[in-house]
Formats: sequence, structure tokens, C-alpha cells
Amino acid sequence: MNSPTPAPRLLMYHKPKGCTVTRADELGQTTVYDLMPEWVLKDGWVPIGRLDKDSKGLLLFTQNSRWMRLLTKPGAVEKTYEIWVRGWVTKENLKRATEGVPSPVGLLTAKRVEVLGGGGPKTRLGVVLVEGKNREIRRMFLSFKDAKTGKTNKVMELKRVSIGKLRLDILPGTVRFLTPAEEKALLGC
Repeated sequence: MNSPTPAPRLLMYHKPKGCTVTRADELGQTTVYDLMPEWVLKDGWVPIGRLDKDSKGLLLFTQNSRWMRLLTKPGAVEKTYEIWVRGWVTKENLKRATEGVPSPVGLLTAKRVEVLGGGGPKTRLGVVLVEGKNREIRRMFLSFKDAKTGKTNKVMELKRVSIGKLRLDILPGTVRFLTPAEEKALLGC
């Protein structure tokens, strides 16, 4: 006799830019729940972590407090972002990003940063974090200056493309359940 397939415990959502990750916004702004199927809120699915209003990409939801604890524990899982920043990014600033940049919210540190393309008016980078602080990548790059123009390397676009081994593979504004194999791989089990 085959054992029953376990109920999904995680939901993938491709968050579009311009919505907040909250149940209800006191300012009347659009929330992720306004854009998701009604059953997500009704059935008690909650976000694991956050993406700010100006960011887009992979966001996970769960009904299970155990999964919430496991996936939000500092260092539990890598999160990978693709970003576009204004101007040229120097090798020194890439090194500073991995060594740590002091800020009012603590030391901002990327595990890895690599140039993916661009250069000049905009540079595309891949950034891996193991512990996310509020607006960490945006704050980090605002402390860097383009050597040619003297302007900050402001983040123009930020997209989370993966959490652990899980890659974003759905269209903006859509949801899907993770498979048991994806759930298992997410924590490296």
C-alpha cells in the first residue's frame, strides 16, 4: 500500500514590485494578500521573511511555525539576489561587501558578491546573504561610491531569485506549492 502524499507545507510566491508584505497596510497600500488568491489569507498562510515594497522575487509562505523558525534562523539558508546598481562598482567595494559595512542596524555583510554584467550607467550583480537585515543590500550599496562619478551605487532594482537550492520559477504574481522533494532540499536534508 502506498503512503499518502504529505500536505504541502510551503508555498512559493513571485512577489511583484510595489506591494508590501503584510496582511493589512495602515496607509492603504497594496499588499501581497491583495494580489494572491483569497484562500492564502483565509487559510492562514504567512510569509517567511520579507521583501520591501520596491523589491520583487521569491517569497515563501507557510502555515507551520516549525518551518518559520527553521527558515528564519540566522545562517539557516542562503538567499540569492540579482540587483542593478547605479554606476560602476569597484573591486574594493565588492571586497568591503563581503568583509562587512558598519551601519545603524549593525554590520551588513554579503557572503558573496559577483558582477553579472553591465558596467557604466548600471551594473548587474549577484549577491548572496545568509542573514537578512532590514533593507541590507540597499543600505550596503548606498555606502559605496562610483569611482568615476562620485555618486552612490544606489540599488535601482532588486530581485530575490533563490532561497537555498530553491529557484524562482513562476511568473510575477503567481503562487505554487513546493513539492516534498523541494521542501526536503530547501534545508539540505
